[in-house]
Amino acid sequence: MSDMIPSANITRTRANQEHYVSDIDETGLGAVDAVPDEGAPSSMWGEAWKRLRKRPIFWFAAIIIAVTILISLFPGLFTGQDPAYCVLERHNGPAASGHPFGFDKQGCDIYARVIYGARASVSVGVLTTIAVVIIGATIGALAGYFGGWLDALLSRITDVFFAVPLLLAAIVFMQMFKESRSIMMVVTVLAAFGWTQIARITRGAVMTAKNEEFVTAARATGASRARILVSHIIPNSMAPIIVYATVALGTFIVSEASLSFMGIGLPSSVISWGADISAAQGSLRDAPMNLFYPGMALALTVLYVGALLILRRKTLPKPAARFLRGN
Repeated sequence: MSDMIPSANITRTRANQEHYVSDIDETGLGAVDAVPDEGAPSSMWGEAWKRLRKRPIFWFAAIIIAVTILISLFPGLFTGQDPAYCVLERHNGPAASGHPFGFDKQGCDIYARVIYGARASVSVGVLTTIAVVIIGATIGALAGYFGGWLDALLSRITDVFFAVPLLLAAIVFMQMFKESRSIMMVVTVLAAFGWTQIARITRGAVMTAKNEEFVTAARATGASRARILVSHIIPNSMAPIIVYATVALGTFIVSEASLSFMGIGLPSSVISWGADISAAQGSLRDAPMNLFYPGMALALTVLYVGALLILRRKTLPKPAARFLRGN
């Protein structure tokens, strides 16, 4: 029997040769190849924050926007002058003590009007952005998640509103209701025609998210469709929505200024950058700085909002950034 087994005739240890046995590896391959995971896993926004905080332009833009919001909320902290107090004797007067920007055509303090003008412009931009995010995200989420006839119906409604230019629709409707102009009226008109792009972006993001594995796992646990949509799909679809909302904020600030510039936006009793730019265009050759100061305030606000958008798109994960560029 041993002849049939080759190993049975082999001598295990030869003469003058020690049998070598390697030491037991106490470390093991598992410990060598393991990735340290002591810290908590970072979310998508956590990773974006790690990249953003290393960029100086982010802090500069964030400070400018924070100051603008602070000015719009508490303008009295930045000037003690009454923006509505005008003296014709100071017509296009130069800068003086307590009046760093001088006086406009009506003798009003330009610096005070620039400070108080931030309240109306920023209020319209922020309130309209909140409204379009709520409307557009709701319509897009329902269309993308449930699909079928509901998706077809909501998509066609979105296409109808999308075909109407925002500013043109705002001009027509504000002209119709020019006797009852107010901040809320401007917000309502802009929100009624400004939600379409966010609806499209939300629909695409939801359609992508609903095919992920965590949604399948949620269904396996018995979660209802409404719970899956609210608790799982929408939170994981917010990245492109928030980024586009940043674009919309600057767009609505400029839209309000455009309407006020044409005299069909906010009423004359409300101080606005657009209205001051319109009033200063008549004295552009004699006093160009009257137009420069409110125009520069408007441009800087929109510019730094746009800078935050560019930085946020660069710091988003690649799938979210690619999806946003595609829309």
